[in-house]
Amino acid sequence: MLSLFMRVADVALLFAAFWIGYIWVYGFVVLQMKFVVALFVATLLLVLIFQSAGMYRAWRGATKTREVGRALGAVTTIFGLLALISVALKVSADYSRMWLGLWYLCSLAFICIYRYLVRKTLDRLRKRGYNVKKIALLGDGSSLYRAIKELELSPWLGLKPSFYYVTDVTDTDKKKTHGINPEAAEWLVQQVVSGELDEIWLALPISEAESLKNLLDTLSIAPCPIRYIPDFFGFDLINHSVAEVGSLPVVNLSVSPIFGWGEVLKWLEDKVLSLVFLILSSPVLLVLAIGVKLTSPGPVFYKQERVSWNGKRFNMLKFRSMPVDIEENGVKWGDAGSKTTTRFGSFIRKTSLDELPQFINVLKGDMSIVGPRPERTEFVEQFKSEIPRYMQKHMVKGGITGWAQVIGLRGDTDLHARIEADLYYIESWSIWLDIKILLLTAIKVFHDSSAK
Repeated sequence: MLSLFMRVADVALLFAAFWIGYIWVYGFVVLQMKFVVALFVATLLLVLIFQSAGMYRAWRGATKTREVGRALGAVTTIFGLLALISVALKVSADYSRMWLGLWYLCSLAFICIYRYLVRKTLDRLRKRGYNVKKIALLGDGSSLYRAIKELELSPWLGLKPSFYYVTDVTDTDKKKTHGINPEAAEWLVQQVVSGELDEIWLALPISEAESLKNLLDTLSIAPCPIRYIPDFFGFDLINHSVAEVGSLPVVNLSVSPIFGWGEVLKWLEDKVLSLVFLILSSPVLLVLAIGVKLTSPGPVFYKQERVSWNGKRFNMLKFRSMPVDIEENGVKWGDAGSKTTTRFGSFIRKTSLDELPQFINVLKGDMSIVGPRPERTEFVEQFKSEIPRYMQKHMVKGGITGWAQVIGLRGDTDLHARIEADLYYIESWSIWLDIKILLLTAIKVFHDSSAK
């Protein structure tokens, strides 16, 4: 019923947005056939794209941000295709861009807001005991405890742990295994049939594959969904999840969070913002380049080989702030304050103005505007064996600014803490987190004298 309601609501809101844009631009005039055709095509695209994008799947347990983000991507795709179709058919001149823009923005706002409100309402209802699924939890004692605790702390999910069964069994060889006797399995089946139980969840360490198979064999008589909670506690993982590759079930242990629509948004963020910034700041860049050239012999730009996404090496650009021969005897980590700089170089380092050419790296695709700070190749080779999980920071592109930098972990700060901050960013990534980091950077960049 909820799925049917949302399908009808999506179409109704598309229609409402259409009329708001139409009346705003054209007034209360008779609707011409070309607009009827546009509305029909948009409706057809909505039905097809929303279905293929998973907009009507069960979202219980998923974040609201994820659903709204997917809605944003789906609506944008619909209107992007609508614009392409009008161009391909050479009818784009027949429609007002203002009208199409208003239709898009109103559709986007209506659909995203109403889906958020629906989720918020469902959360409140489930928290009060409505629309609740009753779960039987079976498994290893410690794994079971963690699963129960998590569900009890999240009542808005509408998943109530109703039955618990510790499956620990010790055989004659004193080896711990897991199982459930036939009587207990039959009792669970009766609970399902009587409506007292909706699903069975198994909570076991990932090392217990044989025990899991035995449990599934015993519970094969249960006519309800059976789910497995792999116990990853104790592992240092990044963005772990479950996926399907072809017909193979795959557990993602450590993967980049930037994929799908997130990857598209990240690409647009980098390309659009860097291009706009380079155009608007071109007079400043020219003045800085002249300042570098007039105050010290040598090139304007200083190139450093650094390591970014997937360990790829690239030449990161900076305005040169040091004499050209300062590193002829090699480089060392940290101690940024003792490095020799020119008088003008000291100024641009303190204000981070020497970093501005890196927007060219972003435009080229070497870096992102926001991400873990990329390090020099020689230091990566050193730190990857000294600092746990160091190389996992390269699961996304290196950035001009990042979470570590805006919370004060710059320059000669503790490298372990900086890596933890970088991994937090990767695990928690969203376009909203990027916006937050950009705003914090804008506030802090000219007040931080520890720029590296």
